[in-house]
Amino acid sequence: MSLSLLGRIRATDRHGIDILPRGRKARALLAILALIAPAPILREQACQLLWSRRDREQARASLRQSIHELQESLADLGREVLIVERGLLRLQRDAIWLDIDGFIADDPGNAISQPLPRAALLEDLAGLDQGFDRWLDDQRRKVSRLIVQRAEAMLAASAVAPRTRQAAAEFLLDLDAGHESASRTLIGLHIAHGERTAALQMFEQLAQALAKAGLAPSSATAAMVADLRAGQTTQLARPSPAPAAKRVLRLGVLPFRTVDGGSGDCLAAGLADELTTALARFRWFFLVASPSLAALAREPRDGSARWQSLDLDFLVEGIVRHSGERLRVSARLLDLRAGGEVVWADRFDRTGTDIMSLQDDIAAAMVARIDPQLLMHVGRRSLTHPAGSLSAYEQVLRTVPALYQMEKAGFIAAGPVLEQAAAIDPGYAGAFTWLAYWHVFMVGQGWSADHAPTLAKAGELAQRAIALDPSDARGHAIAGHVRDMQYLPTERSHDFHQRALLLNPNLPLAWGFAGLAQSLDGNQSEAIRMIRHAIVLSPFDPLGFYFEMLLGMPHFLQGDFATAAELGRRAIALNPGLSTTYKGLLSALGHLGLVEEAAVICQKLCALEPGFNLVVASARSAMRHDADRALYLDGLRLGGLPA
Repeated sequence: MSLSLLGRIRATDRHGIDILPRGRKARALLAILALIAPAPILREQACQLLWSRRDREQARASLRQSIHELQESLADLGREVLIVERGLLRLQRDAIWLDIDGFIADDPGNAISQPLPRAALLEDLAGLDQGFDRWLDDQRRKVSRLIVQRAEAMLAASAVAPRTRQAAAEFLLDLDAGHESASRTLIGLHIAHGERTAALQMFEQLAQALAKAGLAPSSATAAMVADLRAGQTTQLARPSPAPAAKRVLRLGVLPFRTVDGGSGDCLAAGLADELTTALARFRWFFLVASPSLAALAREPRDGSARWQSLDLDFLVEGIVRHSGERLRVSARLLDLRAGGEVVWADRFDRTGTDIMSLQDDIAAAMVARIDPQLLMHVGRRSLTHPAGSLSAYEQVLRTVPALYQMEKAGFIAAGPVLEQAAAIDPGYAGAFTWLAYWHVFMVGQGWSADHAPTLAKAGELAQRAIALDPSDARGHAIAGHVRDMQYLPTERSHDFHQRALLLNPNLPLAWGFAGLAQSLDGNQSEAIRMIRHAIVLSPFDPLGFYFEMLLGMPHFLQGDFATAAELGRRAIALNPGLSTTYKGLLSALGHLGLVEEAAVICQKLCALEPGFNLVVASARSAMRHDADRALYLDGLRLGGLPA
């Protein structure tokens, strides 16, 4: 069966005869089953998606009618495609060809050989039911991200024909007029064809689009256009090839196993799908499409040619146990390049009957914990390789352990490595994102001699990272944080924080930075909620000490000095090298009148930041309200910090 889901839904048999059921709900059921196949769906879940406003018995009767209609439509296919068993429904995935397969498969060549689609997913089925509409929105975002990734792969692939690269760039610019990589591709193609005016017009359009977001074209793009205006087109028409980048890490999610069968099977399959969708929001690794792994779930990994063809570095697998309203999910992350070494493992216990909410909740918690653990593991592993043999991508990952540990010598040494990575590959957004992060914390720790210029540099780097990869949540979160530290109006940072959370609601750093912005703006209750959410998402995060420190600030500004002090003590216990923690703790201790403890903390703070005093504290404080600043400085004075 051939099933087209982009635009209007269409279904035909091998002879091209239309076999689409007449009813819209039956068509929607077919689309749902096709998109989640080979995973099953619970009858109850199908009712929630398509008949959410009807009572239970009416919904079940309507579902039975749609199943019957679907069975009649598929009856002449010559094999059983729709499987109806107990409380489950599923489609035989190997009996279906989907038009989106070429964009979600793992062969990068598909991105080159197929035109990029302009139609939205299931355009004629919107408005069926509020439950289905929410589900459809999620599916559209998922498919759109995958297609955008394919378009960006076209831009980066050196073997792609100019016409194909042009189509990919135009596709991306239709979605985001400020997509700098796409704009730069078109500028280069215009230059190569001697179209100087068109190249300049393309640059002006890019500049205008970025200006609306408070950004500017990167220095590389600006220099490219400056050379063009100066008449140096020969060199631009034949740019030197970018250095060959080593492969990006490949991660897959295996369908989770269940020990009880029944509804647990549906939960397990759905959880793997939700986890894949959530992981796709992280931009620094390649996620293998889940259907490829589902097809191999029963094959042994060792010696299997099909497993080897996926070329996976890491694999997530797990077990689901379901009893009544109790759900337990055990998951682990395996390093397949190290013989299946367990990088991370955890257990998640939940209670409830809303399967979709449970899947969303557990998937969010998992990915928030997997991302930092994977970053740290890969970073440590790269330290065993000679620095000169690493690509820009690997150079960046090499610095992550030092950036997270916040130990002075290692942290400072990471800066030149990140600068080298940015120089090796000026088109790699991750290098600029982490370099901006480095500059921000150099200021926060007092390790930078020039406070304002270093923050300004961080802002420029964050802008460039966003321009290179507008879909990277980490880049937006850091850009917003830079603006907060620059004491800019809050509306200049809130847009970035909101965008970061929209792009990846499972990134703890984005919640932490957004919460800090709320605290600076005087919204202490909201700040506490957001920072606590960062901690709940990843309770054992390598940056846990930083989130504890952040949480102390809104408590302090509310006048809850005891809680602020306790959070400060916990943060120092987790990482005694973060000098910012000592400042908040010292001020809280000053207000509490704990003179002896304050003297010890003040001594340690001055050892970490020699020369730090009340004048410096006032100059570096990002607090916007005079009362907040006065409260902070009074506490430091009472705690014994010299003037």
